Amino acid sequence: MRKQLLASAVSAVLSLPVIAFAQTAPAAGPASPHTFTGNAGLTSQYIFRGLSQTNGIPAIQGGADYSHKSGLYAGTWLSNISWYTDQNANTKSAPISLASPGATGVPYTPNNSNQASLEWDFYGGYKNTFAGGDGNYDVGAIQYYYPGKYDNLGAYRKPDTTEVYGAIGYKWVSLKYSKGVSTNTFGVNESKGASYLDLSATVPLGASGFNLLAHVGKYDFPGNANTGYWGASGCNNNCFDYTDYKLGLTKDYFGYTFGIAWTRANTKDAAPDGQTTAYMNAFGKNIGGDRVAVSVTKTF
Repeated sequence: MRKQLLASAVSAVLSLPVIAFAQTAPAAGPASPHTFTGNAGLTSQYIFRGLSQTNGIPAIQGGADYSHKSGLYAGTWLSNISWYTDQNANTKSAPISLASPGATGVPYTPNNSNQASLEWDFYGGYKNTFAGGDGNYDVGAIQYYYPGKYDNLGAYRKPDTTEVYGAIGYKWVSLKYSKGVSTNTFGVNESKGASYLDLSATVPLGASGFNLLAHVGKYDFPGNANTGYWGASGCNNNCFDYTDYKLGLTKDYFGYTFGIAWTRANTKDAAPDGQTTAYMNAFGKNIGGDRVAVSVTKTF
């Protein structure tokens, strides 16, 4: 009997360290309210609102974003561009002038008085969800900044542009309205108040992992006179109005998003003579029209 009691006591003593140190792992701390992400991509040509920003050549792009659980966010994004330099005509070497719609002859050659090769965007706002997460809304502002050099005369105005925007969406459809609040909109003289209405959809195609992209957008410029572009033709900034369309597919694969998209902008119809366009660049090319771009993007 004494041996049994002794054995029980020893067993109890030996078990004490186990009881003392076998504690529950500490609980994980609260999730951070801050989220930081980055993105990088390559596209065969940079198309913005139906217009090629790189004259059909590839673009390298990337950005960084911050968001807070309250819904506040801010970010920045960059891409190489050529559209502003490309539209800058050296009229001494060619008989064509932007002030002469319908003119024919040797295409422009860019000169060095106006140059910009980078688009650098800064944006911020507030977004949140409703209807159990199926709906969403977003309000904010964006600054499109184009470092370079400008004579800021005649047809070529500094392209820096500030817009405010508001968007509402439900499931895979969204409607966004952007309004220019800077004096000039992407270099168009006296164009404060230009607006862009964007209806877009991203539709999941079952379990395939593919998404169908569909978009229609409408650009409206105020009807201020702009003789720097069209001379005595009687055309005003309404000549820059146009509608653009987009159809595309994306697919996530190995952590990358691959995409292909067709776009069309009816910019040819923007010109007063129905032949030339307000969006003709220095090489005699319409930067709207029909285009196809392929892309690959990585978010991290």
